[in-house]
Amino acid sequence: MGSMSIWHWAIVIVVVAVLFGGRGKLSSIMGDAAKGIRAFKDGLSDDGKKDATQDGVGALTRTEAEKEKH
Repeated sequence: MGSMSIWHWAIVIVVVAVLFGGRGKLSSIMGDAAKGIRAFKDGLSDDGKKDATQDGVGALTRTEAEKEKH
């Protein structure tokens, strides 16, 4: 019960190979995750800006018809 069988060692080797093997897979996975988080945060801040202008707090925009009148 205290010793590790061949299957335990095989699982450990596979996990280590996936995490640290070949061309920095772990760093590329973490980089992709960081890009996803950054895009999510940018999306949230863009939504906040849109909500502020829709509530009348932000600048008012004119339609093409209004621009032609003035």
